[in-house]
Amino acid sequence: QVQLVESGGGLVQAGGSLRLSCAASGRTFSTYAMGWFRQAPGKEREFVAAISWNGGSTYYADSVKGRFTISRDNAKDTVYLQMNSLKPEDTAVYYCAAPLSGKNPPAGGHPAGYNYWGQGTQVTVSS
Repeated sequence: QVQLVESGGGLVQAGGSLRLSCAASGRTFSTYAMGWFRQAPGKEREFVAAISWNGGSTYYADSVKGRFTISRDNAKDTVYLQMNSLKPEDTAVYYCAAPLSGKNPPAGGHPAGYNYWGQGTQVTVSS
């Protein structure tokens, strides 16, 4: 059973930065892709970023491209999301997720492609 635990959320002013972490356990972390999603109140969960098993390929939603960076440390079984130049519209609960299998992220960034989810961490950006 895969377990994912996010941390690093909080309250930050617009223009600020946060780094989210997601610690994984339960299977060999280095053998599968990982993703970050977010969900704002009253909105559907949306794709933010994804990374291949070895970090060689990364993917981003257009809304965060150039501001967010996804990375992973397979020695620590952890995936990160560095968020810079934060905007009020980035306010949401952020979730890390893992697919059932696959070294590359599921195509399309749809939440249905991911089987394992963390509990989420709140990010609030004030204007």
